[in-house]
Amino acid sequence: YPGALFSDLIAYAGLKGERSALEVGIGTGQATGPILATGCRVTGLDLGDRMIAYCQKRFSGMPGFQAECVSFEDFDTQETYDLLYSATAFHWVPPEVGFPKAYRLLRPGGTIALFWNHPFVGRAEDPLHREIQRAYRRYRPGTAAPREFAEPDCSRYRDLLEEYGFAEVQYRLYHRTRVMDGASYLALLNTYSDHRSMEADARTGLLREIREAIEAFGKSITIYDTVDLYLGRRV
Repeated sequence: YPGALFSDLIAYAGLKGERSALEVGIGTGQATGPILATGCRVTGLDLGDRMIAYCQKRFSGMPGFQAECVSFEDFDTQETYDLLYSATAFHWVPPEVGFPKAYRLLRPGGTIALFWNHPFVGRAEDPLHREIQRAYRRYRPGTAAPREFAEPDCSRYRDLLEEYGFAEVQYRLYHRTRVMDGASYLALLNTYSDHRSMEADARTGLLREIREAIEAFGKSITIYDTVDLYLGRRV
């Protein structure tokens, strides 16, 4: 995630030593280090025991870190937090459950911060991306063509934060590009649930044709990332 996102989040939340944060969906800890670096204590939640073990090892030298293998819905605590945040994970929590619980777990004045990364590789002017879309039409017919995330899409989470009582709601967009070789891009695709759920032969064929297209068009692919951040405060 972009460094500017963490700078904005930390400034909004006023994070410094002796603060506490709850991270929903810790994954491999991509969003954990920058918060720990402020001196803030972080409790990370995840349903994947391997993710928990990985992060416990990764942050073993940081006494402010702890993790629990539990869903946010089932997480039971009497503690309240200065920050509750989630990186590309809060969409798994039903809004009618997640937002009221987040509000309850925050101290007065505490911050909720939700953010997502939306990688996009479908810009029409790029012949490689047109070839990749042909592969998708062969192996996933009927699937809508990808659409680049844009500012009007921010209304959903902005409105949800306001609906569930958060104040001083803000949203921000960050843009970046990444260049990957074929193997790295296929590894990324294999982390996406919609690709992992494909029938095995279809997934193998799709990934093969994508890799062949990347090899034929310069041996690399450009990914356009849009990251959306939503901030709100408990009153």
